[in-house]
Amino acid sequence: MEYILIFITAIFVNNIVLSQFLGICPFLGVSKKVDTALGMSGAVAFVLTLATIVTYAVQKYVLEAFGLQYLQTIAFILVIAALVQAVEIILKKISPALYQALGIFLPLITTNCAVLGVAILVIQKDFSLVQSVVYAFSTAIGFGLALTVFAGIREQLELVNIPKGMQGMAIVLVTAGLLSLAFMGFSGVDGGLKPVFGL
Repeated sequence: MEYILIFITAIFVNNIVLSQFLGICPFLGVSKKVDTALGMSGAVAFVLTLATIVTYAVQKYVLEAFGLQYLQTIAFILVIAALVQAVEIILKKISPALYQALGIFLPLITTNCAVLGVAILVIQKDFSLVQSVVYAFSTAIGFGLALTVFAGIREQLELVNIPKGMQGMAIVLVTAGLLSLAFMGFSGVDGGLKPVFGL
């Protein structure tokens, strides 16, 4: 039941983009079309989950074992960058179709601060490996949900006559703020679910 609570909280209550404001660059840059948003969401879900497993192992079996916790951020950045490059090379060899489908999204994930943020958060929250994987995958779903909803709204905004002063990035930022306020409606849900699941 604890995993269900982590799942719901990561997607809705503490959404990585709309509540914690991590991963804003791809959120604003890759959200012009729903197709692009779905592709980016899938790539982020894969890399985020894989990166969390690898960084968790690095933290527990290398950094903590040798007393090098102060190198956490640098080590995690290097691990995530290397992991994304390795995934890109392996996909290019094994499945060229999937590699073509992901296209530019894989290199973009290297600079997505949500991946590094989740890797650090699971250590700060003192999660076990299974809890870390559930949290990472749930966070990726939350990221994808926010990105896809935002892309759908932006597609609709293309059809609307927007005042000249609000066109471009201005209306995008106002819309992102309103979407963030909408997700604030979920705050407190995790507190209400704890008695239900007996936590």
